[in-house]
Amino acid sequence: MALGTRTEEKPSRTDRQPSVIRLFWRSTVGKKAVMAVSGLIMLGYLVAHMMGNLKIFFGADEFNAYGHWLRTMGEPVLHYSWGLWLVRVVLLLAVVGHGVAAYQLSRRDIAARPDKYVHRKRRSSYATRTMRWGGIILALFIVWHLLDLTTLTVNENARPGHPYENVVATFSTWYGNVVYIVAMLAVGLHIRHGFWSAAQTLGMGNATRDRVLKTAADGLALLLTAGFLSVPVAVMTGVVS
Repeated sequence: MALGTRTEEKPSRTDRQPSVIRLFWRSTVGKKAVMAVSGLIMLGYLVAHMMGNLKIFFGADEFNAYGHWLRTMGEPVLHYSWGLWLVRVVLLLAVVGHGVAAYQLSRRDIAARPDKYVHRKRRSSYATRTMRWGGIILALFIVWHLLDLTTLTVNENARPGHPYENVVATFSTWYGNVVYIVAMLAVGLHIRHGFWSAAQTLGMGNATRDRVLKTAADGLALLLTAGFLSVPVAVMTGVVS
């Protein structure tokens, strides 16, 4: 090396500035925004899923045809079941992002106030106080639901390619009904608080709109809960058999 020649030092990893995406994710506002957007994605899926479930009241042929369409949607542009897998991937990313953001925000909240309040606030609704437990219940239910009606692992009387018969088989057992009903009640509570919270995070709420948003959250939660619960109730009462 010639004398007097200067060498440029490469910046170490610790000297590099974090990316905008990383800074966004590290911030509390960013995590809340991820929760809001992912929550709305899952809400849209729940609305579509409930509407599909209600097709069971039109008979086995129509419900099974709907199940077949889920695997052929997007054809001929997409190959068989590619559309369904695309929906699954987007939904999985939303669930993971929602869960991780919720967990990390919860840890930050605990770290910010390690000592419990002497007098707990009683203004918060039941749904607000049970959001964390509701999230855990729903995460466990998703696993059960996949094993029950997707892989058919825990559905003893399941028949591959017959979604109508598999749904009836699930809700013909007491444990299938209990698991589903508890989970759907948790869904209703989660949506009731989550929808309004997401609207606030995304800047949609204000003093004028708050009442409308809360009413919409209550109505949406009630509609989805009733729609999902109508299927097991129909099987138990013999309306669907």
